[in-house]
Amino acid sequence: MSQNTIKLACLNGEAEIFHSIQGEGINMGVPSIFVRASLCNLHCVWCDTDYTWNWENTPWKHEKDSDSNYQKFKKEDYLIELDTLEVAEKIASLPCRHIIITGGEPLLQDAAWQSVIKHLLNKKPDYHFEMETNGTLAPSTKLDAMIQQYNVSPKLANSGNTSNLRINDQSLAHFVGSKKAWFKFVISSEADLAEVNQLIMDHHLPEGRVLLMPEGRDDATLMDRRTWLAEICRDQGFRFSDRLHIQLWGSKRGV
Repeated sequence: MSQNTIKLACLNGEAEIFHSIQGEGINMGVPSIFVRASLCNLHCVWCDTDYTWNWENTPWKHEKDSDSNYQKFKKEDYLIELDTLEVAEKIASLPCRHIIITGGEPLLQDAAWQSVIKHLLNKKPDYHFEMETNGTLAPSTKLDAMIQQYNVSPKLANSGNTSNLRINDQSLAHFVGSKKAWFKFVISSEADLAEVNQLIMDHHLPEGRVLLMPEGRDDATLMDRRTWLAEICRDQGFRFSDRLHIQLWGSKRGV
């Protein structure tokens, strides 16, 4: 992909770049600027950013398929391609230095992110970059040197992706070897815990850097799952991550 342009999610004709607070992970509550990449190499059935990949005429399944009001997305309405300098200018216009690069899967556009970050650092050297990834791709050496934190979210069987797509041994090994990486698992039921523990054992994930987060796009679902999951985290020594943005604003974009 081009290093001079970047594909981002589009909201009301504008790139999805917004100032909010981090709602998940170890930096939950930190004021942040979110920049949402379009495109993903996985297709999770519960994905709440399915507008970054579930295009018209694609075969991917989503749990909302049974909803008569749910339709696949027109790619041209939900994806915008911009010059990387323009993206950097949009980010720099917002009053925050903590940047969260999310998606979609950002690492599909490694070279373009390098360009965006370089533009920003030329303006201000104190930007902090946090990248969210599904762990199936490893960053280039150049990009890796620019990122201060990775939120790696390997997908479980509950995502609907086959194991050969959602687990990449070499990429996971890269993140396991990085002190910048934290590992977040999306939990739908207590049965998912056996799979998490198996992945920890098979890939030598550092248990002190593992977080468990309830799956859910509404407060009722999260309320149902967070109590028993928090108790599991307490008893088994995992960190618990909630979804603070859902509690505050519901399942909305741009917040």
